[in-house]
Amino acid sequence: MCLAARKGADTVECRLDLLDQIPCADEVQSLLASAPVDTIVTARPERQGGRFGGDESTRLELLRHAARFATFVDIEDDVPVAQWPKGRIIVSRHDFSGNMPQLQQIVRNLEDSSAEVVKVAFTAQGPRDALRALDVLRDARKPTIALAMGEEGVASRIVCAKFGAFGTFASLDSESPTAPGQVTIDQMTGLYRWNDINADTRLFGVIACPVAHSMSPAIHNAAFGATGYNGVYVPLLVKAGAANFTDLMDELLSRPWLDWLGLSVTIPHKENAIAYVGIGNCDELSVKIGAINTVVIQASNALRGMNTDYGAAVDSLCHAMGIERAGLGGMKVSVLGAGGVARAVVAALSYYGAIVTVHNRTHERARALADEFGCDWKPLDQAHATAAEVIINCTSTGMHPNVDSSPIASLPGGVRVVFDTIYNPLKTRLLVQSSHQGARTVSGLEMFVNQAAEQFEAWTQIPAPRSVMRDVIVERLSRDQ
Repeated sequence: MCLAARKGADTVECRLDLLDQIPCADEVQSLLASAPVDTIVTARPERQGGRFGGDESTRLELLRHAARFATFVDIEDDVPVAQWPKGRIIVSRHDFSGNMPQLQQIVRNLEDSSAEVVKVAFTAQGPRDALRALDVLRDARKPTIALAMGEEGVASRIVCAKFGAFGTFASLDSESPTAPGQVTIDQMTGLYRWNDINADTRLFGVIACPVAHSMSPAIHNAAFGATGYNGVYVPLLVKAGAANFTDLMDELLSRPWLDWLGLSVTIPHKENAIAYVGIGNCDELSVKIGAINTVVIQASNALRGMNTDYGAAVDSLCHAMGIERAGLGGMKVSVLGAGGVARAVVAALSYYGAIVTVHNRTHERARALADEFGCDWKPLDQAHATAAEVIINCTSTGMHPNVDSSPIASLPGGVRVVFDTIYNPLKTRLLVQSSHQGARTVSGLEMFVNQAAEQFEAWTQIPAPRSVMRDVIVERLSRDQ
């Protein structure tokens, strides 16, 4: 408890059912009476997802004794009121196998009880369930805890602060969560700035699958903190498929009271995003690329779509070469790869008049991308002989953990600039070998910062703190090595 208090917890939940053996009366008193913060005590039975499998009368007697020393006692809603301990009661319902289809009625029944606080925790079947938990909080008639468990419900654990939740739950560390989807207390207070979230906080998030290792929450939340902007940015796991993307967007837009103003979109939903937003609401180059990574939600749910990848790539290259975008006209560039990033880069370079050659292992994909944007193409194994003055790597070769790989064996003599869109590691083998051969190098870090900064500015209309965003990425990458 002392460690939790030092980390910033104002209340600690004591799960007696997680102890190796049932504690005696003196042990319960010793545990609770000297607590440095408020306490919630429970002995969750197996029937509601806990580990207490013993006699019910023994469990209730344990809770009655604990109630003498705890601030609150959490008691399940299927326990008769006459058997409740004396004290301040949190009445709860937990469903670790489903998403409580009758959620609203369950909450109303809990509110009608004599309990001081209501709690519902259910398993998210999709990101819309996180929003259902927020619905409960918005309509609450008593102090309430409402959480969607699991990775698809993480947003409910963070955003609930905006809607006056009685509290949320976080684990001491990543190894000791007591329910699926819990973030650590360090993440809650640091990364998500829990103590700064209030009714006026604007909401943002990243739609992806997978999403757990995205650095976007760290980057954007740090930017909000540095600029004093009242916003919070959360991960949204949305499984593959246009229907899943559409479902989340429809649910978000049906709740204007969320104050949800922006979304980052990445694999596998960039094409789904442009289809949902509509090409009439996207810029010309994004339409040519056929994918967006940014959605701006404007007044009356009007949507605007952007692809900040292409601008970030072009500006990173131009900055390194000391030229404006117009200076790309007539420049010979070899692009390695034919995936989503390569598509954005090829579209932008072609738009600004560069002479582009696409190199890819799969010849059909190289030919298709080149034909679409009026470029030449060649096999990837011929890239070492290119006559281009710029090489841009858009493949994943050399990405962590395969840091000893490079997409080309040696650098052609005429190449002046090598740009690797990979940002982990910061110095790929391609960049190291290119630097040794005298070429100017551009790291994917610059592209990553630029695309995030453009998103931030589109959402907030204030200048992005680029140095802060860059420092966050470098620190995260250094920690993960």
